[in-house]
Amino acid sequence: MLTETAPAKINLALHVRRRRADGYHDLETLFAFLEDGDRVSVAPAPANGFAMTGPFAALLAGDDNLVTRARDAFEAVFATGQGWAITLDKHLPVASGIGGGSADAAATLRALARLSGVAVDDPRLFAIAERLGADVPACLLGRTAIGTGKGEQLVPIAGVTAVPVLLVNPGVAVSTAAVFKAWDGVDRGPLAQGDALAAARAGRNDLEPPARALAPGIDDVLAALAALPGVVLARMSGSGATCFALFDSVAARRAGAASIRAAQPGWWCLESALA
Repeated sequence: MLTETAPAKINLALHVRRRRADGYHDLETLFAFLEDGDRVSVAPAPANGFAMTGPFAALLAGDDNLVTRARDAFEAVFATGQGWAITLDKHLPVASGIGGGSADAAATLRALARLSGVAVDDPRLFAIAERLGADVPACLLGRTAIGTGKGEQLVPIAGVTAVPVLLVNPGVAVSTAAVFKAWDGVDRGPLAQGDALAAARAGRNDLEPPARALAPGIDDVLAALAALPGVVLARMSGSGATCFALFDSVAARRAGAASIRAAQPGWWCLESALA
C-alpha cells in the first residue's frame, strides 16, 4: 500500500481577467500548498474498491467522485489491467475553496503512477489532471506556482516555506459556478511581480466580493482573522468559503486559532504551514 498526502491548496491571490466563450474564465492565480490535508491510500487488488474515512467522509457518499474518476482515467490511458483498492481519509471540508477534491484526485494519480512505474511528471498525467478539473494540474504539481488560463497553465516559482497558516471555514459550502457567475466582469489587472509573498500581499481575490454576497458568513471570518495579532495576510481562498491567515510566528498562529475556536466553536479550523 502507498499513501499520498493530498495537501490543502490556497490561492494567495486570484485575479479574474475575463469570461471566455467556453464558459471558463481566464485567471492569474498564485497557488500555494500547505503541509496538511487529506490522505489517499492505494494498493493493488483483484478488483477496484473504494472506501472513505475521516470527519468529512459522510459528505461524499457513493463511488462517483474525483478519486474514482482519477483512477478510471489513469487506467484508460495506461491500461495496467490492475485493480486498485483506494481509501480516502477525508479531513478537508467539501466545496470550500482549498482544492480538497482536486488534491485528492492529484494524490490518487501520483500514487497510481508510482505503483505502476510511471513518472509523476509524465505529461500524460497532467493531461488527465486537466480533464478532471481546472485545479487538478496545480495539485498534481504540488508546489508554489503561477497559474494562468483556467489555472492549468503552470509556471513554478520559489515558494515561501514554513510560514504559519490558519485556515477557517464558517461551515458553509459555496458553489464555485455560482461565485464565478456573480463576478462583475471587471478586469482589475494582473498579478504583481516579485517573490510569492510580495505578489500575494499586492494582489487580491476577485472572487471574494461575489462569494461574500452569496455567503455573508465569510465577512465574519475575514474580520476575525484580520483582527488577530501577528497576521501578515488574511484573504479568502479560491471561490470560498474557506479563508486563510498567514502569521509571523507559530505562537501567533496558535494563539489566533485558540481565540477563533473559543469565539466560534462551530467554525472549522486547521493549523498548518506553507510547504
